[in-house]
Amino acid sequence: MPEKSKILIVLGPTASGKSGIATALAKKFNGEIISADSRQVYKGLNIGTGKITKKEMRGMKHHLLDVTNPKKRFTVSEYINLANRAIAQIIKRGKLPIVCGGTGFYIDALLGDKQIPEAPPNQKLREKLEKKSVDELFEILKKLDPERAKTIDKQNTRRLIRAIEICKALGKVPPLRQGSAGQAKYEVLKIGINIPEIELKNRINKRIEKWFKGGLLKEVLNLHKKSLSWKRMSEIGLEYKIVSLFLQNKLSKEEMIKRMQIETHQYAKRQMTWFKRDKNTIWLPPKISLIEKEVKRFLKK
Repeated sequence: MPEKSKILIVLGPTASGKSGIATALAKKFNGEIISADSRQVYKGLNIGTGKITKKEMRGMKHHLLDVTNPKKRFTVSEYINLANRAIAQIIKRGKLPIVCGGTGFYIDALLGDKQIPEAPPNQKLREKLEKKSVDELFEILKKLDPERAKTIDKQNTRRLIRAIEICKALGKVPPLRQGSAGQAKYEVLKIGINIPEIELKNRINKRIEKWFKGGLLKEVLNLHKKSLSWKRMSEIGLEYKIVSLFLQNKLSKEEMIKRMQIETHQYAKRQMTWFKRDKNTIWLPPKISLIEKEVKRFLKK
């Protein structure tokens, strides 16, 4: 791999239109896309993760979608290995690697901005924590590591337990590192998609409506029929957890939709809290002509 190969990062909150922008950039600048989404790696999780369709790909090659079974746990270390391999192959083909996604932890880890915590699983602690509610887990984490509590998905039992586990082992979850190994390995342009909060809320609500019309209930039911447990469903992400509660008659349809809207808005805020810590990101509105100008400037350097 040539020294200081250029890579492009397109990031932003859920429903900001990242995938469409990354696809347009790949078409314009001879690129290939590497997903940075912690749930789109799973096979069968399509509607509820907002996974790009074949039609939306417009013939552009996408990497790190559908790489593993949702029954298995996919780690950030696995992501880094696969993403680095994909980047090397794309560069070898003389194309521009475009990393696109909303999982800030994956992006930071890939670029070396985030330390991978070396804390082995603590089965005894996990069994004890699994008996607690998400609210109790969040309160425990808040006391142990208030900074991590600001950006974590506080409805995600698995991530809360892992964060507490790391805190117990290391004292806290390793922080964002400025001046990274990734920056040394690659020349990086980070473009953040910036949308006013009210517009983003509207986009999220429309997207949720579209998902239900497009068969989200059927997708979750099929996953469960293929032996994906309700417990595992709740670990994977808020959409799957909320729909599974409805399918177990624990929520009404109205409660399900309302809760999904509220929790997705909250999730988007946490994503932005995470992304805004990095001062190297250039934030632009989702206007392709403006973004293309920035990419041209970067590639000409």
